Amino acid sequence: MVMTIRVMSSGKGYEYLLKSVVVGDGDREMSSPLTRYYTETGSPPGTWVGTGLMSLDNGRTPALAEGDTVTEEHLARLLGDSIHPVTGERLGTRFPSLQPPRERIAARIARLDPELCGEEREQVVQRIREEEVAKKPRTAVAGFDLTFSPPKSVSAIWGVADAGTQALIAQAHHAAMRDTIALLEDRVAVTRVGRGGVAQMPIVGVIATAFDHYDSRAADPQLHTHVVVSNKVQGQDGRWRTLDSRRLHKAAVALSESYNGFVTDHTARLLGVTWVPVDRGKDRNTGWEIEGVPAALIAEFSRRTTGGSDGAAGIEQVKNRLIEQYVTEHGRQPSAAMIAKLRQQATLETRREKELHPLADLTADWRARAEVVLGEDAPTWAQHLLDRGATEARLRADDLRLEQIEDLASVVLMSVANRRATWGRWNLHAETMRQIMGVRFATTGDRLRVLDQILAHAEAGSLRLTPDYDRTVPVHYVEGEGNRFQPVDQIAYSSQDILDAERRLLAHSQDDGGPSLTARLVARHTSRKIRGVRLDPDQAVAITRIARSGLTLDLLVGPAGSGKTTALRALHRAWTAGHGRDSVIGLAPSAAAAEVLSDSLGVRAENTAKFLYEHAKGRWKLEAGQLVLVDESSLAGTLALGRIAAHAAEVGAKVVLIGDWAQLSAVETGGAFGMLVRHRQSVPELTDVRRFAKEWEKSASLGLRHGRTDALDEYQERGRLAGGDAETMLDAIYEAWRSDRDAGLRTLMIAGTGEMVAQLNERARADLIETGHVEADGLRLHDGTTAGVGDLVVTRLNDRRLSTGRAWVKNGDRWQVMHRYDDGSLAVRRLGRSDKPHGKALVLPAKYVREELELG
Repeated sequence: MVMTIRVMSSGKGYEYLLKSVVVGDGDREMSSPLTRYYTETGSPPGTWVGTGLMSLDNGRTPALAEGDTVTEEHLARLLGDSIHPVTGERLGTRFPSLQPPRERIAARIARLDPELCGEEREQVVQRIREEEVAKKPRTAVAGFDLTFSPPKSVSAIWGVADAGTQALIAQAHHAAMRDTIALLEDRVAVTRVGRGGVAQMPIVGVIATAFDHYDSRAADPQLHTHVVVSNKVQGQDGRWRTLDSRRLHKAAVALSESYNGFVTDHTARLLGVTWVPVDRGKDRNTGWEIEGVPAALIAEFSRRTTGGSDGAAGIEQVKNRLIEQYVTEHGRQPSAAMIAKLRQQATLETRREKELHPLADLTADWRARAEVVLGEDAPTWAQHLLDRGATEARLRADDLRLEQIEDLASVVLMSVANRRATWGRWNLHAETMRQIMGVRFATTGDRLRVLDQILAHAEAGSLRLTPDYDRTVPVHYVEGEGNRFQPVDQIAYSSQDILDAERRLLAHSQDDGGPSLTARLVARHTSRKIRGVRLDPDQAVAITRIARSGLTLDLLVGPAGSGKTTALRALHRAWTAGHGRDSVIGLAPSAAAAEVLSDSLGVRAENTAKFLYEHAKGRWKLEAGQLVLVDESSLAGTLALGRIAAHAAEVGAKVVLIGDWAQLSAVETGGAFGMLVRHRQSVPELTDVRRFAKEWEKSASLGLRHGRTDALDEYQERGRLAGGDAETMLDAIYEAWRSDRDAGLRTLMIAGTGEMVAQLNERARADLIETGHVEADGLRLHDGTTAGVGDLVVTRLNDRRLSTGRAWVKNGDRWQVMHRYDDGSLAVRRLGRSDKPHGKALVLPAKYVREELELG
């Protein structure tokens, strides 16, 4: 369940909303059941929403009202041309547009130095022409598409239930959406006035259109609503301006979490359902689903198909036709690899725009699919589920005592501080809504009053970083807790614990009383070859500086591919020669990174959270003279690094933070690595990139690291960049992976979210089952996918999950050690015949493990 936001450009960016609308339908109200369009092909027409509609009433023409039908002409005027949707009158200034290339070129040439002449002037003019022609046309922001989607369990019940239940679910969804829009109008939507937009001004309200959709592109039930909020708003002074989009984007997550809470309240009131938390793994917020909806049904309605309305069957038909053509042309059956290529071709041929179907046809299909999973009549199952739903206690705001509010505020503050070094009102708002998701409230007002009480205590418990506004402000510019020049959502907070940790890290980075090595010892080991490779000058210098500095907390900076591992092997060899065999240990923010560090250097390594946990229990303490290598330190939390450095300084050990300030920062409260690099004038650094065989890739990668946008041109010219929407890019990455696989190459697919990873896994598994490389049966994994004999079990890169246990599995004459992570995923590392098992639990049956199984 989520509310997402997408910027909509002026012009014809609105047309996609009209493609799925039923043609020729009359007016409707948002409260009317969606089943009115049960037999029509397409979704209901859009309607007007938002209190800003009153600002369109000029007293001469009939005013638009909430629930009125949106026409194509309305959208063309408001979102396309920035004019009144009915009268065509101007609403402030028109959308700006980029001048044609010819005019821009002429203007730039006219501004050239008159003394510039000859060949030099021709070169400059040619460069101007090339730059202006290459520019993409810019369009103004016409509005913002807020897409409201309830959780999959809601859509699953809605998709198979009777018409009356469908109407109640849609009513609950619409009520939650309205509550969120009202919250947006009350606390988020403003415009800006003054030079540079120095002050905020309240608005009459937002002008928006709402379009209901039934299904996903995969023809699965997905009840969702696109609410397009116009960028044009009327300020309290009557003038038309634009929305403060910065504030809207900052508040997007808080609005999304608010919608989640509103949905649970309205469905509980109207349907009597109970909501339960769903663990979605470490580093992901807890999800919530309706109790009693099987995970198998949710998975069934979360499939990804590429064949349009006929799904996989359409692809199979085309594939079979291509196989027949192949046999006719070659006189033999195609190989497994060729069948995979033909299926790829069939997938591309059958992929088309989302087709529109009557809700009646969709519902019939959904019920048939659900009955296979449920083993009973789907509408009957839905009715029984709702009949046995327990009525949860619905709280009023006054039911919560002050101590409970204070406890909740403490939890909110701790959760936010664990994720970020600084925060603001919207961060606290979003986390508060997450913390009270398990509570059902009697009204939306009660939920919001509890929210405000918790927010007040959380902000009072934070350390304010933004100074108080110290200038005289007109009375009419003072609003509640803040003023229009410094609204409350612009105030930044932190905590004393974070500031203390940063201060200690800076102090340790200057303390030169730590252990070190002699120059002679370091020189002896940096001059020798390591696995047949001799250190380059920048590697030798960096390692020598670290080993000789005596700093309790030291740094090693290097971009990806700069040879950090080779350099660390030299440091490890020198340090163990001076301080003993077990004097070097490794730490990393994630278990996967720690395992890589352990394998690369042959040292004991663990993730930072596990080390700190064991240290707190008194089971793991550093010793004097030890060297602690913390890899991927830019991903390590500030508080964790502070505790590790403090312990090292206490016992006389040395900590080296290894990473790159230009890489991603920590999921936890982070930024310490970059702070230490900036504070120190000269940091040991590896400057040459060695990973790339081609020289242009070296310079381009370094260009990206330093934020030079022209480095993208190099990738573009060499065909390394591809663009498109999420679905197009998922298709592209999958087809590239399959092409590499057919060519005998080993390629890794990387996606931005767990949902995308699951989609890619399901698609790959289906193809591999068809070609006989993977068995269809297997174990169900935490993300809804299945792993069976022949599958490649992969864990996310930089997953930051803790290893919560390990077990041994017998595979023929080999034993394999397997880690189970706290989200249920598995990772297997192959061992040789001489390895001896220990432990007793077999987490995964041996028949599901093969020697080809690898840890990704």
